[in-house]
Amino acid sequence: MSAITAAASPLKRLRALKGPRRILVHTLLVGVALVMLYPLLWMLSSSLKPDTEIFTHPGLIPDKLHPQNYSEGWKGSGNSFSLYITNSLIVTIGAVIGNVISCSLAAYAFARFEFRGKKIWFGLMLGTLMLPMQATLIPQYTLFYNLNWINTFLPLIVPKFLAVDAFFIFLMVQFIRSIPRELDQAAMMDGANPLQIYLKIILPLMRPALVTTTIFTFIWTYDDFFSQLVYLQQNARFTVPLGLTLFLDKTSGSSYGAMFAMSTLALLPTLICFLIFQKRLVEGLATSGMKG
Repeated sequence: MSAITAAASPLKRLRALKGPRRILVHTLLVGVALVMLYPLLWMLSSSLKPDTEIFTHPGLIPDKLHPQNYSEGWKGSGNSFSLYITNSLIVTIGAVIGNVISCSLAAYAFARFEFRGKKIWFGLMLGTLMLPMQATLIPQYTLFYNLNWINTFLPLIVPKFLAVDAFFIFLMVQFIRSIPRELDQAAMMDGANPLQIYLKIILPLMRPALVTTTIFTFIWTYDDFFSQLVYLQQNARFTVPLGLTLFLDKTSGSSYGAMFAMSTLALLPTLICFLIFQKRLVEGLATSGMKG
């Protein structure tokens, strides 16, 4: 059974259920969905409440609408929130481009070329998946500090052009291995070199894996807080996760309504990205495991 068939089998079994059992299963699924969506619905509701009612009236229906939270949050404290969204998009788009280019090239090399120590290097690359980020934080910070890259976007973007995300390399290697080598051999007989084969054959055929890499890189980079907290120091360089922290102030009081309003708006780019490419995402994840 292929990976796609295996992924679709639970849905087929669900459709095969009849009568009270099917109603019970659907009721449980709806209940689980509501439980998982409740924090998101509560945040949306809180973005329309005055600060004094957010925690005193925890229900989903506001007693009094306060849409001013959105205008107040967008103005921000010193900087418009549009600045933080722009910074996040710069970092995220740079990371996406870097991952797509570098990881696909590395995956192409592992999947199609034979070189000394190939299995060892591939194993070491996969071993980095088990290496916690905290173990490399200080050496990386020291390196970027010596390069005068602190408080710039470079530490968040440049490493992505060096194929540092082993997960995406592995994903693409599995996908490229499912592409028949006969296509490469036919292109070589027509005079194509390895770079031309990569550009004209491999890249167009591995589009689902590229879309999967794009979506995951976008979401993980856009939502990243720790790395951006370490390397970005000035408010003008802050991204969305760091910009949201500016609404919390232990001394003068926190603007929870404005923070929840901007948190709601901050979800839109990732939500739109997922809704547009969700079919490609499932296809990329399914087909990448079809051949080992």
